[in-house]
Amino acid sequence: MIVSTSLFQKIQKVSLVNQIIVAIILGCLLAVLAPETAKSFSLLGSLFVNGLKAVAPILVFVLVVSSIANQKVDSDAELKPIIGLYLVGTLSAAFVAVTMSFIFPTSLTLNLAGATATPPQGLNEVLTTLAFKIVDNPINAIATGNFIGILAWGLGLGFALKGVNDSTKLMVHDVADGVSAIVRVVIRLAPLGIFGLVANTIATTGFTALAEYSQLLLVLIGSMLIMALVVNPIIVFAITRKNPYPLVFTCLRGSGITAFFTRSSAANIPVNMRLCKQLDLHEDTYSVSIPLGATINMAGAAITITVLSLAAAHTLGIEIDLASALLLSVVASVSACGASGVAGGSLLLIPLACGLFGINNDVAMQVVAIGFIIGVIQDSAETALNSSTDVVFTAAASHHITKNL
Repeated sequence: MIVSTSLFQKIQKVSLVNQIIVAIILGCLLAVLAPETAKSFSLLGSLFVNGLKAVAPILVFVLVVSSIANQKVDSDAELKPIIGLYLVGTLSAAFVAVTMSFIFPTSLTLNLAGATATPPQGLNEVLTTLAFKIVDNPINAIATGNFIGILAWGLGLGFALKGVNDSTKLMVHDVADGVSAIVRVVIRLAPLGIFGLVANTIATTGFTALAEYSQLLLVLIGSMLIMALVVNPIIVFAITRKNPYPLVFTCLRGSGITAFFTRSSAANIPVNMRLCKQLDLHEDTYSVSIPLGATINMAGAAITITVLSLAAAHTLGIEIDLASALLLSVVASVSACGASGVAGGSLLLIPLACGLFGINNDVAMQVVAIGFIIGVIQDSAETALNSSTDVVFTAAASHHITKNL
């Protein structure tokens, strides 16, 4: 008993990323050595996916309510340009992801038995579907995984609670923290679920699924590199009228590298604050803009939501016109702003985007599970882009403000 307890404690000390890597390796080995046995472990994958399906709707609801009700955004003139850059950057990232997904369409290996999808015939049908999902009964929306209705009711209730007393707001915040704690428990079980998913997938389809994951990763990482090395510099140049690359490379080196390994924008806040000090920025500005950026500057999350949602649509043979794709970009950008501080936050918002195209929750959650498999690299790159961009835009806006004083 003492030995098993000690072993469990040692396993707990291993990072989740390393546990997932080990789970993927073991799943591949089992599938190669004992395919029939590997298929029997599909139960672990199914339980993990169902666990995500259970917690995701209520998580999105309480987080949106809490973030809106407790929102305390400083409206000083110095912060407005930075907030504007955060929003422009996130929306630009979604546009880049749409473009990359159209150029390099990706199909995924999904269990489509009994799956339903009602492909939209154009923007009008997408908007009509969107409208009906928004006015869905809130209880039904949570029960059926209608994330668009959940988002609408969450926003409405959040704004309604903005004027209540602080104790009520604190209670809402505590409820959100409680649900987040439950989600963290589910995420801690990800290695077991991923082991089952990988073992069953490789035993059933061979290594073709891993090849699909590599293409998906290339589209994701390629989109993030374009944002970091092309789009962000263009935005900075438009603001400062100076060569943007010294600032961009300084931020990638000083912030992006640590964020890549910590995989947490919140944990990287002290690193960003120190970098801003080294860049000689105004402390009154960056002391607010950096924590705020860790919440709403989510270019990487917008890319993840967009690419995986369009991959799901492509897999189901759903034709997406340009107008619908642009609408997806807006939805992904707004959703991404609520993805911070939650393990796998961007992945759990994929069903919200999939709902635009009539993709049901069962299929969307399989895509989320694939996201966790590639998350070893995807989440690290996403966090590096998000966190380094916080400093890039803060520095660019601060330079613009100083120049115009």
